[in-house]
Amino acid sequence: MVAQLETPSANSSLSLPYPIEGLVQVFTSSHRNFFTSVMGQALRIAGQGTPVLIVQFLKGGINQGQDQPIQLGQNLDWLRCDLPRCIDTPHLDEAENQALQKLWLHTQKVVYENKYSLVLLDELSLAIHFGLISEGDVLAFLAKRPPHVDVIFTGTEMPQSILDVADQITEIRRSHRP
Repeated sequence: MVAQLETPSANSSLSLPYPIEGLVQVFTSSHRNFFTSVMGQALRIAGQGTPVLIVQFLKGGINQGQDQPIQLGQNLDWLRCDLPRCIDTPHLDEAENQALQKLWLHTQKVVYENKYSLVLLDELSLAIHFGLISEGDVLAFLAKRPPHVDVIFTGTEMPQSILDVADQITEIRRSHRP
């Protein structure tokens, strides 16, 4: 006789005796080339069946925007701002500023609609530092997100207010050995 285990379907909800709280993680560095390790984490989690959203706020140049997400597998959506270039300055023209604001509003909307369990916000800290997105709006977003949603921030110039609410902070440093 063979026993068969019943496995829950992907759409079933677990009944746990305690609520699941999403974490806020920060990955920061003085240089801008550490996205690979965070991307690996997002791919692994999406591969295990968890819906993941990656939003790159300051990367452009591929005519993407929130209406044309790149879908990696069934569970990972990747958005870039609909910009003709990558942003490295606080000086944007009106069309670029509107594209960035549309992406930020879209990100909030889909998170509030509970579409994702992990949201990776790449270089949002620089958008805050440049004054393109309000630090207060980001903190309000964190407070209002569904309680189980994990949020990962990446970037340089991470505001202290985000570091203060983070559950985990990873600072990536270069080590030079002679």
